[in-house]
Amino acid sequence: MTEEVEGTRPQKKKKKKKRKKKKKKKKKKKKKKKKKKKKKKRNTKKNKNKKNKKNNKKNKNKKNKKRKQKNKMNKKRKKKKKKKKKKKKK
Repeated sequence: MTEEVEGTRPQKKKKKKKRKKKKKKKKKKKKKKKKKKKKKKRNTKKNKNKKNKKNNKKNKNKKNKKRKQKNKMNKKRKKKKKKKKKKKKK
């Protein structure tokens, strides 16, 4: 409703704010875990031992190779140092 009065602006009617309704959260259902069936083991111990022996051998060989290499390098280094010392003495 606007009444015109001189020197004043027509007044606007205030709008009512609508209230938002809160949404209810849905509860999640928990999933049931399926049980796994156990397989029967067939002489795995023997096979495992075989594998382990093989791997151990491999690893040992690798380690030995590394050690040998290291020793070689160290020997070379020592030789170089000796040469340097001799030069210094001269």
